[in-house]
Amino acid sequence: MGLTGGIGSGKSAVSARLEGRGATVIDADRIAREVVAPGTPGLAAVLAAFGPAVAAPDGSLDRPALGRVVFADPAARARLEAIVHPLIRARTQQRIAGLDPDGIAVHDIPLLVETGAAGSYDLVLVVEAPRELRLERLAGRGLPRDEALARMSSQASDEQRRAVADVVIDNGGDLADLDTRVAEVWRELEARREAKAAADAAAEHPPV
Repeated sequence: MGLTGGIGSGKSAVSARLEGRGATVIDADRIAREVVAPGTPGLAAVLAAFGPAVAAPDGSLDRPALGRVVFADPAARARLEAIVHPLIRARTQQRIAGLDPDGIAVHDIPLLVETGAAGSYDLVLVVEAPRELRLERLAGRGLPRDEALARMSSQASDEQRRAVADVVIDNGGDLADLDTRVAEVWRELEARREAKAAADAAAEHPPV
């Protein structure tokens, strides 16, 4: 399934809870870091495009500095995406190829709607939270309000995400509420998996 949500919605908290219940998680943000790790062609390409201002003293990528550039400039963001998205897609396909076909896999992908990928999944789950709560969470991570608003505005709207959602998780409450809702979603996922297994078995052994 595809899992998405706006920045600060708590998508990672949902992803972690699904993983704790047995799902295999493919984390797009983690892969995005891997493809621009020190020594990679991805990092070399990003530094060539954006210059030494986005390099940390140790030669790694200064992600906050890069974020300030690309979230303030749509053309710069498009330039970055043209570099890293093909690398992310290739690495993601490698991970997908190694999945257990009978398991439950979650692709945690912030830009699911923006990249038009919703149709690639058996199920799309969207995590939501009120705007001000998201801003509070981001402030708690040290992200200034103006930068948080810039990142929000660069992403799909709640309405656009709901339009492709099969399941919506409201993460505007406390962790107990979130645990309850994730448990409900997990039961639905298991039911879907069992139904698919039964259908596949019937297709392999049709009645005479």
